[in-house]
Amino acid sequence: MGPMLVIMAAGMGSRFGGLKQMTAVDGAGQVILDYSAYDALQAGFEKIVCVIKKEIEADFRALVGDRIGAKCDLRYAFQDLHDLPAGFPPVPAERAKPWGTAHAVYAARDLIDRPFAVINADDFYGRGAFRALADFLAGHRDEHTHALVAYDLKNTLTENGTVARGVCTTDPDGYLATVTELTAIQGPVDSPSYTLDGGASWTALAPDTPVSLNTWGFHQSFLEAIGGELEKFLREDMPKNPAKAEFFLPSVVNACLAAGTDRVKVLPTDEVWHGVTYRDDLPALQAALADMKAAGKYPENLWA
Repeated sequence: MGPMLVIMAAGMGSRFGGLKQMTAVDGAGQVILDYSAYDALQAGFEKIVCVIKKEIEADFRALVGDRIGAKCDLRYAFQDLHDLPAGFPPVPAERAKPWGTAHAVYAARDLIDRPFAVINADDFYGRGAFRALADFLAGHRDEHTHALVAYDLKNTLTENGTVARGVCTTDPDGYLATVTELTAIQGPVDSPSYTLDGGASWTALAPDTPVSLNTWGFHQSFLEAIGGELEKFLREDMPKNPAKAEFFLPSVVNACLAAGTDRVKVLPTDEVWHGVTYRDDLPALQAALADMKAAGKYPENLWA
């Protein structure tokens, strides 16, 4: 039984027109999510769960879901603000923003029946990332040993602005020690830097700094950790900022590492990230995909 892939796509709105997740990236009208699903199936994943908002289900199925679902076991989970553990107060009246990436995985908990990977819907990761995760999940049976695909920072930058990345440190055995979210990293690729004060000062980073792009591989025990940390988030963090506080996957991972209950193997990759963080990123992504097709890596129509 091959692993399953959870694609976090609940950040999409009800009208897809200008949203980057549904922007066609090739002449066949395919989107980034098509390529992630295709690469995952080629790498040995056997089941896909898309986490979306219930109100966009019909549009999502029509635009991308039906063509992927024709080729694999595709399920849907619905991220809902009201989907919280029993015993907690109602959602604050001022809250409209989703609860975050860890809550997106929590939304899929009833559909996860095997080891699973987690990715964003709007990032192109490269097939090597999916192969690394599939091989790890097939070969490591310890329920409390998980995985993270780490990219070289230089392979995840854009010329068109700053990016947010999880900067990773590892122990001597190649396991994750910390992951720290930096929300404003910029190039150039040979001398990247980050700011914590809105650009008043910048700190250099090595081009080969390992970074996370939310490319995780988990065993099912991690769902218990998410549930426990969600309750802690709702008790301690959410009341401080009811409108905007978010519950992130790296926060749960860091809590498990700090408690010594779990460990995360870092899987380095030389894959190059592509995305549409900015509208001006689209031509570079389209050109990269065209080159990959010319080299025979992808067919023109992935699902033909």
